Amino acid sequence: MNKEEDIDFLVEELNDDYVNDDLYNISSWGADYSFRELVNLYDDNDLVKPELQRKYVWEKAEASRFIDSILLGLPIPSIFLAKTDDHKLLIIDGYQRLMTVNDYIKGIWSGDNSVFSLSKIPGKINSRWKGKSFKQLTETEQRKIKTTTIHAIIFQQKSPKDDDTSLFQIFERINTSGKTLMPQEIRNCVYQGNLNSLLLKLNKQENWRTMFGDMKEDSRMRDLEFILRFFALKTDSILNAEKGNISLKKQLNEFMGTKANNSYDCISNLENEFISTINLIFQQFGDVAFYNVQASDLKTIRRRFYPTVFDSIMIATSIALHRGVDIAKTSEQNRLELLRDEKFRQYSTQGTMQIEHIKGRIVKALKFLYNLELQ
Repeated sequence: MNKEEDIDFLVEELNDDYVNDDLYNISSWGADYSFRELVNLYDDNDLVKPELQRKYVWEKAEASRFIDSILLGLPIPSIFLAKTDDHKLLIIDGYQRLMTVNDYIKGIWSGDNSVFSLSKIPGKINSRWKGKSFKQLTETEQRKIKTTTIHAIIFQQKSPKDDDTSLFQIFERINTSGKTLMPQEIRNCVYQGNLNSLLLKLNKQENWRTMFGDMKEDSRMRDLEFILRFFALKTDSILNAEKGNISLKKQLNEFMGTKANNSYDCISNLENEFISTINLIFQQFGDVAFYNVQASDLKTIRRRFYPTVFDSIMIATSIALHRGVDIAKTSEQNRLELLRDEKFRQYSTQGTMQIEHIKGRIVKALKFLYNLELQ
């Protein structure tokens, strides 16, 4: 399934680029590490690969060519690391290069867990090393790999101390992997903690996967981002605000980066809230719960996940649960009437990150589905 074709992306949200670098005090410096040092740091968990960060994607020929470059003494591009408050180094850019050397020295290639022997493709690898594993190299060649240094540029945010959103922007701008990372892929790398782990856990929930429209988790983490969207848009800062316009990207970054949202009590509450809400919605509306109706035919369901239908129904249902409303009294007919309401359609398709429209579609969902007001 191609999720690009199964989610009704909203142009306003896709084009959300906020910049607020002037809020931060960021220092950076250079350091040269030998590959021996980096492998040891990685083994000691002092050099951190964030959870599910960009899986190893290099082909064997590409990885072999990088080892070949080291043995030939060719220049190696710098890597980028972020120093965390607990003095660990977070890999921002350079994971493929670091893991290639790590795997080659240890003898197992991450691509498929096979023995890591250099490629035999003609013209790609120096004939001296074709098909050889690390153990088959001479001691001098092994030492060459271990003692070769690579330059690292290290970043650390000095202020504000309780906000890591600058790391998101650094990651977004300097990442040089083969494809541009999606915002949630970057958050997954930058915002390590209990909330990130919870999102990964909740994303496996069966009813959520069914309603998202794909039992296979999205490799670009868009499904994770929607779970985070539910949590971040139902905060008091949104529901109690009068008007204004938010950056969705910034709102999600700040929610993930807030230390209070990573506390044990908060994580437990978020987990229970998501599971109970998603299960009741599935019970009442089935797998079409977050689909919209066709713009040209309001009687026909458009079988594509619709973000603003998702956030309005999720938040409204969560509010109803907190107020002790009998969710079983609503029906698919109530949902269809909501989707056909002219104002709801406006709030769901235009200015979707205006406070008035976020609250407007939640108010409509509360009214049509549960006959409640937003207090």
